[in-house]
Amino acid sequence: MTRIAICAPATAITPAHADAMRKLVADDFPDCEVWFHDQCFSSHAHFAGTDLERMQALVECANHPDYDVVWFAKGGYGSNRIAEAAIARMNDAARAKTYVGFSDMGYLLAALYRHGIGQPVHGSMPVSARSEGGREAVSRVLRWFGGDNSGLEPSLDGKTPVVAFNLITLAMLVDTPLLPDLSGHVVMVEEVSEHLYAIDRLFFSLANTLPRIAGLRLGSVTNVPENDREFGQTAEQIAEFWCNRAGIPYLGRAEIGHTAANRIVPFGLASPFGAS
Repeated sequence: MTRIAICAPATAITPAHADAMRKLVADDFPDCEVWFHDQCFSSHAHFAGTDLERMQALVECANHPDYDVVWFAKGGYGSNRIAEAAIARMNDAARAKTYVGFSDMGYLLAALYRHGIGQPVHGSMPVSARSEGGREAVSRVLRWFGGDNSGLEPSLDGKTPVVAFNLITLAMLVDTPLLPDLSGHVVMVEEVSEHLYAIDRLFFSLANTLPRIAGLRLGSVTNVPENDREFGQTAEQIAEFWCNRAGIPYLGRAEIGHTAANRIVPFGLASPFGAS
């Protein structure tokens, strides 16, 4: 039995989201058990509770000895505000867990990876369980918990360490205490709801600040807003342009992003769930 604790370090979900997730697990994944922290449904301004409430819920889930996985309920914005304080309070039980999320949860995945706490994993989140495509994305992660590696990002070779981030999240991590050493890693990035000129601006920042990485892959770039003029380059052309400027090998596309096709990327070297 894989026991999963779910909390919301950024923005809230509704009881209906939780019900859809519970039903999916009960119907199709009898070897998993999910528990939602009450904080998932809290509200304080933009966030799922105050910073203190969100931090305490995350630490409670991470430090609880009976759970194998901490699955972040939803992205949004806010996990960066609690990451350092949460990491400082995590115990040995937290170091044995798997942590799953993406988008804004990249702040936490980065901090966990930097401090060697558990297995951070880029993967879809429970909030998606209400739609048909979202159920498949969530099921992909649940199958991985059961030892099915078919949902992993296809380019993983098991030899080169990898990380996966939302592009703006990674850019905001630079020069903060949360960013791990990415030297020698393949870095995968994706983005949603940003203008192409903003994509270019983010790559400009990263091209001048990333260390010696093994290469970069571009995931999906979706819901790009219309601008008052054409930018003149596609998202992939922008990625290639800045990689060439910085001497970073551009390795092609990755199947990650804010879509139902979002694949799983364990940080570091990919391994079956639960492997040491």
